Amino acid sequence: MIDSNKMDKIDLTVVMYHYVRDLKNSRYPAIKGLQTELFKGQIEFLKKNYNFVKVEDVINAFHGNAELPPHSVLLTFDDAYSDHFNTVFPILYNEGIQGAFYPPVKAVTEHTVLDVNKIHFILASINDGDMNKLINEIKIQLNEFRSEYNLETFEYYFEKLAIANRFDPKEVIFVKRLLQVELPEKLRNIITNKLFNKIVGIEESAFSRELYMSLDQIKTMVKCGMHIGSHGYDHYWLGSFPWGKQEFEIQKSVEFISEVGGDINNWSICYPYGNYNQDTLDILQKNGCRLGLTTQVATISGSSIDNSLYIYTLPRLDTNDLPKDISASVNKWYK
Repeated sequence: MIDSNKMDKIDLTVVMYHYVRDLKNSRYPAIKGLQTELFKGQIEFLKKNYNFVKVEDVINAFHGNAELPPHSVLLTFDDAYSDHFNTVFPILYNEGIQGAFYPPVKAVTEHTVLDVNKIHFILASINDGDMNKLINEIKIQLNEFRSEYNLETFEYYFEKLAIANRFDPKEVIFVKRLLQVELPEKLRNIITNKLFNKIVGIEESAFSRELYMSLDQIKTMVKCGMHIGSHGYDHYWLGSFPWGKQEFEIQKSVEFISEVGGDINNWSICYPYGNYNQDTLDILQKNGCRLGLTTQVATISGSSIDNSLYIYTLPRLDTNDLPKDISASVNKWYK
């Protein structure tokens, strides 16, 4: 149980990363990631202004057995990209920092490519002036399958989904939302695969082996003190599924943590797409989960902790929310 007397002392920032690579010299310089040198700069900034902590430290603080230092920071890395082993891991290991890594099991073990990543690389493979061509191609696909899947019109979906956020213009959000969650799963897969094959044009298994870490790489990181948590099996929106399907996704990912030598007594989850519901939280408690991470944008302080389930819904900042230069001033997120 959470010790309410210690909650007011918690001052924690969790930072979320995805791609971290030498973008300028990569095959896909347009992918939305963090340049290696900027990652190093952000680590220096965090060393100067924060205190790095481990997942286990956070769990112990919430369960009342320990206290976190002031301005604590925890680094998390989603999706098990090869960047995390080749670029991130050596930097963290040399600095004595624990990173928390969240692999989608199927992508690593069966050499598939997540639909979300296929969409990333479809978008990264087109020129800025070709976005309208991509949108038009999607329109053609929707019209082709409209009767078979009882679809709404293209205009209906565009008006509903094309809403810009803080990172992407409305056209990009439309493509992501339509192909990640809006359409029926089978049709999402069909259209995404067609676009991936046409625009990216690389065989999926080969692309997967290049994109994600291997089992041996993940095991090496565990042996060197990194934390491996759950990110689902298929990387689905968990809250969109019934209890049984959610439990399958979660249990398969826990089996994976055990397989790579992770800490089953202190396992955590990072919700794919930040999506979960009450069933998810109940399943996590039933299966011994100790901590959950969302995509809600906030820091964590005693005043924000209002119930015993809060540790399953921890917010995170994106890497772009924090400076990447040791000499930079702290910003609004520094409490």
